[in-house]
Amino acid sequence: VSLVVGPILAAAGCTFAKMSGRGLAHTGGTIDKLESVPGWRGEMTEGEFLERAERIGLVIAAQSPDLAPLDGKLYALRDVTATVESIPLIASSIMSKKLAAGARSIVLDVKVGKGAFMKTLEEARLLAKTMVGIGQGAGRRVRALLTSMEAPLGRAVGNAIEVREAIETLKGKGPEDLLEVALRLAEESLRLEGLDPSLARRAWESGKALERFQAFLEAQGGNPRVVEDFSLLPLGEELPLASEKEGVVQEVDAYRVGLAVLALGGGRRKKGEAIDHGVGVYLLKKPGDRVERGEVLALVYHRGKGLEEALAHLREAFQLGLSASPLPLVLDAVP
Repeated sequence: VSLVVGPILAAAGCTFAKMSGRGLAHTGGTIDKLESVPGWRGEMTEGEFLERAERIGLVIAAQSPDLAPLDGKLYALRDVTATVESIPLIASSIMSKKLAAGARSIVLDVKVGKGAFMKTLEEARLLAKTMVGIGQGAGRRVRALLTSMEAPLGRAVGNAIEVREAIETLKGKGPEDLLEVALRLAEESLRLEGLDPSLARRAWESGKALERFQAFLEAQGGNPRVVEDFSLLPLGEELPLASEKEGVVQEVDAYRVGLAVLALGGGRRKKGEAIDHGVGVYLLKKPGDRVERGEVLALVYHRGKGLEEALAHLREAFQLGLSASPLPLVLDAVP
């Protein structure tokens, strides 16, 4: 969502300066996604971070020895000590990066559901309250939105494929659910800064957010032409996944879809592992959609690796029935 929220806020007159991690387990990292753009890099000094924040209003940096050094060590330790899901450690990891980035106002998108580390609303509320407390204790304005991650947000799951979807969304051609959550997060951020929330939609509709995204890519070494030419992004071989029965899609399990991308090589099973930016899954059907037998549910982009495992996960991910009642995207807010 950062790839859509950031440019909208920058174009609306806010500075969006963020430190992001790489992928952990079945979840994708913002840095991994952006590194699929040829030449783009997230490593930078504190000076470069501040200069880009001021000049462009949009900067996304990888956690580094110069910025929140201890978090990198804790992040790696969580992965090997079965504490990836520990609420105090998640809260300290996220908030250390936010505070180090120097933001006055912080809006947190706390994911809830099958595809998130927080599986229940109770856990998510506890995490949100913990992080809001840390931020307020450090004198910052903080608000957390709890958003649903039962099914993937948008239609693309992967690295390059998600960058492509973010660009499509900034062009006004993206999925409605992704845009809805991105605009809501941007509006909350503007509200915290004492600005008019309607500036978010205007920044998106005017095309200024897309221009800002292009400037951001270029400032961090990336090829800005990817905005016009998606062939510059890596993409695996396409394989359609057909439905074996008919019905209405009741569920697309975000956790299973994440595991499918992991199997294809789009995520890490251990820290430091190389990933394939060109693999991923594009969902043609979402909860509430009617499906005929033999109709294509999703497109799988692969290089042969882990294909059977990925297809098995995807077949499990799609649950069909007689009807479906999609849940709201924004479930709660703290405070």
